[in-house]
Amino acid sequence: MTVKPGIVTLRIPGPEHRARAREIVEATGLFRPEEVEIAEEVFESAALAPGTDYTPLGAFDEEGNLLGFACYGPTPCTVGTWDLYWIAVDPGAHRQGVGRKLAQWTEQRIAGEGGRLIVAETSSRGDYDPTRAFYEALNYEVAARVPDFYAPNDDLVVYIKRLGPPREIAND
Repeated sequence: MTVKPGIVTLRIPGPEHRARAREIVEATGLFRPEEVEIAEEVFESAALAPGTDYTPLGAFDEEGNLLGFACYGPTPCTVGTWDLYWIAVDPGAHRQGVGRKLAQWTEQRIAGEGGRLIVAETSSRGDYDPTRAFYEALNYEVAARVPDFYAPNDDLVVYIKRLGPPREIAND
């Protein structure tokens, strides 16, 4: 898809955007076929029932075309920790601030729900250098690295971002 610069609107996408979300994930060229399937499943689940397990956010151009999306949700068995499961932007919209807007809106929504920590996982492969630079530019910090996690010589890199001061938790 050719993407022209312009106004980007952020809103919750619907299930009708599932095929476009898949196209975006495939167009990045980063994901294995099984990862594309998982991204599509997570997106569809989030779009059908936002906030049940995941919440989707979409970035749309002036004509209503989906340029990118994020899916996030609370991490089970934690207090205020949230996972940023997916963030993907059409390569034609890279370097136009779409990913940054999605990430910032995600952070604002998580903070509004009482979130205090975001966890984002990515790969150590060289083709993920721009992804890691993206997180670092948004003040995410590397919290862990698991060697050979995804495949031999493909480490899991775990990024975190603290959203505010820790809150006291009452023990009953």
